[in-house]
Amino acid sequence: MSSELIVRPLQPTDRAQWAPLWNGYLTFYKSALPAEITDLTFARFFDALEPMHALVAEQDGKLIGLVHYMLHRSTWAKHNYCYLEDLFVDSNIRGKGVGRALIAAVTDAARAAGSSRVYWITHETNTTAQTLYNKVAERPGFIQYRIKF
Repeated sequence: MSSELIVRPLQPTDRAQWAPLWNGYLTFYKSALPAEITDLTFARFFDALEPMHALVAEQDGKLIGLVHYMLHRSTWAKHNYCYLEDLFVDSNIRGKGVGRALIAAVTDAARAAGSSRVYWITHETNTTAQTLYNKVAERPGFIQYRIKF
């Protein structure tokens, strides 16, 4: 990478650069969301009553990655857990430490907020991401089930 990587909180003025990364993430997972949901998601990051947070990776004034996370209570612990919900790095930048830096920043934020763990899921076919995840975290072996409404 040519210049310093900066990981920082998302700002309202970042919308124009955040949106292509968000859409890239959705496309990667072969998903689409109505504009109303994207607008609501972005607004939640700036609502003090919401437990949702967003960080971005910036280099040379350009956003090249994003991570969204939320803090929540657990029936299994005294302290909050941190769920890392979305992580995406521009495909032209992958493999250069941006994903690792974003995960580390979430871990730091979760620790500062008093959380006792950070956790996330990924699709079983996302083997590229799993290469990184297996280096920075343990894989506890749980399988996810869903009931959609």
